[in-house]
Amino acid sequence: MDLNNLILILILIGFNVLFYKQLLLYLNKYYPGLLIDNQLRKPQAFHTSPTAILGGAGIFFSLLIIQFYFLTFKYIFFFEYLSFCTLFFFLGFVDDLKINFNPKIRLSLMIIFLTLLIKYNNFYIDKTGIAVLNNLIENSKVFSLIFVSLCFLFVVNGANLIDGYNGLLGFHSLIIIINLFLINYLNNNNDLAFFLFLALLSLAMFLIFNFPKAKVFLGDGGAYLLGTFIAVSTIKTSITNPEISPFFFCILLFYLFFEVFFSFFRKLIKEKSSPIYPDKKHLHMLLYKYLLKKNKSKTESNYYVSIIVNLSYFTLTIPAIFMMNNGTFCKYYSIIFFIIYFITYKMIYEKTK
Repeated sequence: MDLNNLILILILIGFNVLFYKQLLLYLNKYYPGLLIDNQLRKPQAFHTSPTAILGGAGIFFSLLIIQFYFLTFKYIFFFEYLSFCTLFFFLGFVDDLKINFNPKIRLSLMIIFLTLLIKYNNFYIDKTGIAVLNNLIENSKVFSLIFVSLCFLFVVNGANLIDGYNGLLGFHSLIIIINLFLINYLNNNNDLAFFLFLALLSLAMFLIFNFPKAKVFLGDGGAYLLGTFIAVSTIKTSITNPEISPFFFCILLFYLFFEVFFSFFRKLIKEKSSPIYPDKKHLHMLLYKYLLKKNKSKTESNYYVSIIVNLSYFTLTIPAIFMMNNGTFCKYYSIIFFIIYFITYKMIYEKTK
């Protein structure tokens, strides 16, 4: 391994240890209540005591260190990562600072940010695996912009939606980014692969302090940051590896995407309620409720959700990983994911009535 690479890895490890251990102590001593999640009764809350929400900041500063290294030693500037991730991290971080945004205003800002960033970076999806969509994307810049923006919105909001359980979003992101890292590494996209590896290292350091019993949370800033990082990484990986079926990437992002998609229409059509306000009927929340009925322990039920969801997800993605170049297989296998989700949701919903 190159000496500079080894030094960077050691710097990242040292920074994260100091950040999560010393900064938490400093804030607790001098600024009690700052960047602390003490809203224990909100629908997404499953912790029983106030907890620091600094995980997103730790990952964000790690990404800045990584980018500085690439710019200094490799003369590479990953502007898509810096622009998208910075804006969305700070959009969520404002909420972590308890500056309350109306959900409609937040959604409007997301759309404005995405429109500007996608156009400025010329960051579009080349192919979808569906002929009609491919034709629309090729012939209409407006449709292409709307399509990419919607993909980002679903993934970023999906990340924020499943955040709240110890390790749920963290391990889910880890699985996705490991897959993207391996794809780029095996196809000799070395710079992108190393960038993803370093991001994995930073995320793993966060998880040490988040799972199974959380000393720190990601916060909204961290959830938006991870969702954005995953969306950017997936599009870059798809563009640089055109032989891989777009449906494989759909499978990889299925849980983040479909949890929001399903929730939107469930609220709008079945429950006749606003789809932008939170409730307690998401799959992972129902699973938590079911586990809590069984073992009565909030702490164990909390991190059991992460283990069950991510282990199930990882197991189901294995066939697609080995068949990622086979578009027909991935297309029909993605339908199986939909069916499994619906069956699982219905079963758990019936058991928690």
